[in-house]
Amino acid sequence: MSSNSFKILLVEDDEALRFIVKDNLAEHGYDVEVAADGEIALELFGQNSFDLIVLDVMLPKIDGFQVAETIRKTNDQVPIIFLTARSMTEDKITGLTIGGDDYIPKPFSMEELLLKIKIFLKRSQSQPIDTESSSVLKIGKFDFHFDDLSLTSNGDTRNLTLKEAELIRFFAKNANKVLSRNEILENVWGSDDYFLGRSLDVFISRLRKYFKADPSVKIINLHGIGFRFSVKKDK
Repeated sequence: MSSNSFKILLVEDDEALRFIVKDNLAEHGYDVEVAADGEIALELFGQNSFDLIVLDVMLPKIDGFQVAETIRKTNDQVPIIFLTARSMTEDKITGLTIGGDDYIPKPFSMEELLLKIKIFLKRSQSQPIDTESSSVLKIGKFDFHFDDLSLTSNGDTRNLTLKEAELIRFFAKNANKVLSRNEILENVWGSDDYFLGRSLDVFISRLRKYFKADPSVKIINLHGIGFRFSVKKDK
């Protein structure tokens, strides 16, 4: 195994599925640690540095949602992909709301999982693409620090997930422009499939709450088209 390979934490209580997924990931060059329950997952996470987490929702001892919440208290950047046998939209929304980056409903194909892993690792390993990314970007009353994954206003700082920061950065660069849903998904997620489209709606809701303190910053829904990140300049 190359020392340069990405390290993935796979959390899945189904022994057969865990073996199959680990074997396939290893074949594609990933360094994989496995956990059969949420307790072991948190122990491994505390002892190692991972580039991505594949996390089943239905787990013994500590469920996947609680695992993700705990991880997000100390790490906003590592991508988390939920595996879920649940078909309830509310469960999927819950996973995204607490800090998951995406979800894959069971049963799933290994090709789908591998593609999503590739997309998220590529995004999370990307370097800032211009100088403004490494400096403070003013958005209304907010100071946006992409490198620190933070959004500050009136001395209050909110830590962001990598995906939240990438979405804010894309919006800020295209402030007051009409952006199609596909355009946003392609640029921020690298794909425009249906499930990522649902994820986008959750992230938009979160960002609206973050910017609520400043009425001059709004994410306007353009029905059937997409969104406009409206930032009114002080006169």
